[in-house]
Amino acid sequence: MSNTIEITNDSQFQDLITKKDAVLVLNFWATWAEPCQQMNEVAAELAGKFSSLQFVKIEAENFPDISEEFEIAAVPTFIILKGGKTVERIEGAKAAELTNAVAKHAKGVSSNKSSSLTENDVKPAKDLNTRLKTLIESAPVMVFIKGTPQQPRCGFTRQLIDILGEQKIKYSSFNILVDEDVRQGLKAYSNWPTFPQMYVNGELIGGLDIVKELVSSGELKEMIEEEN
Repeated sequence: MSNTIEITNDSQFQDLITKKDAVLVLNFWATWAEPCQQMNEVAAELAGKFSSLQFVKIEAENFPDISEEFEIAAVPTFIILKGGKTVERIEGAKAAELTNAVAKHAKGVSSNKSSSLTENDVKPAKDLNTRLKTLIESAPVMVFIKGTPQQPRCGFTRQLIDILGEQKIKYSSFNILVDEDVRQGLKAYSNWPTFPQMYVNGELIGGLDIVKELVSSGELKEMIEEEN
């Protein structure tokens, strides 16, 4: 059974928040807001990772009463409810902040899924981290993308490649679709659950939305020139 629910009516939502022992992650979004698309992807990744939590998608403009109740002024906005009370609020496309908040509130919440690590599970993780570090540091500007610069396999990757081309930024890339270990390992290694991801001199810059902000402010070119 999926732990992600899309709200279709107000009474459905009221039924959910009356469950006092549940931890709910409310995702207020809108179809027209581009940052919501990426954050919906982040939320989906987190839902798969934290099966003990209930993720709830609410299209803000379709449910004005719910949006007003939680004082939603902009999308995306995420609210974490514990025992019916707000314990965390994240406004904007802040993937790392949302990931940290979800991980924090998932602690101590029981799940139907059980897992156990063996010695064989742990050792490869250490080897993978070494490999990831080597990949990240293999070029001054490194991007991890879906597909290749010549054949991007998702819209976010295509936009990032276009931006780097327009800004005349030299970079190297890695296609995460050909290596599932790198794809899954990088999410945990950098605490950033979606792609594309951009690194400058081994440091995570972030995803598409952050790159766009840095381009708009002129900070991206300055950052790369300083590092080089």
